[in-house]
Amino acid sequence: MGKQSAIIVPEGCSRVLLHACCAPCSSAIVEWLLAHRIEPVIYYCNPNIYPREEYEIRRNESKRHAESLGIKWIEYEGDPAKAHEEWLQAVKGLENEPERGKRCERCFLYRLQATAAMAQEAGIPFFATTLASSRWKNLEQINAAGEAAALKAQDVQFWAQNWRKDGLQERRNQLLKEYGFYNQTYCGCEFSLSAAGRNNDGTDYAHVGTTGETREA
Repeated sequence: MGKQSAIIVPEGCSRVLLHACCAPCSSAIVEWLLAHRIEPVIYYCNPNIYPREEYEIRRNESKRHAESLGIKWIEYEGDPAKAHEEWLQAVKGLENEPERGKRCERCFLYRLQATAAMAQEAGIPFFATTLASSRWKNLEQINAAGEAAALKAQDVQFWAQNWRKDGLQERRNQLLKEYGFYNQTYCGCEFSLSAAGRNNDGTDYAHVGTTGETREA
């Protein structure tokens, strides 16, 4: 008997709205879903990402990945600059929180509520997030945000899953190289960018990424 999979598919799930923070993090998850006959629809909902150039690079890579596989890709509605300002208001007062702190909790909830609403609008009964593939993130925070978001929508269910399991972390790193994905080195918001700068001899980054270890949005 083969090893039982650590990825548990919810009963009745044949289609899922996958909140994607970036192409590298979604790549192995999407591959797994397709291999198990589950249709993924990518939802790029990341108003936290700063600056605008960084947002566009990550967005374009996510879209390129989806198009290469012929799967549907949806972007968070509205002007990205305005969306970012609204996100800043949502996390106001939490700017100095560390990563995995209360600001991240608020950010997860903000984005996953939007994802749950999109799943309801699109008639997709399940949603999940690539944030749960990151070792930099608190899985309990992500799952709590997903469950809370599902309660705000109708007829949708959050697929709580550790997407690092079943070799997906290793496969993700392989796919990153195969696709030649842009490889960011900070989470996404200006607060994580500032922290990344302080961690590198106090220097400020005009632009980061392309080399080093990926930090998920």
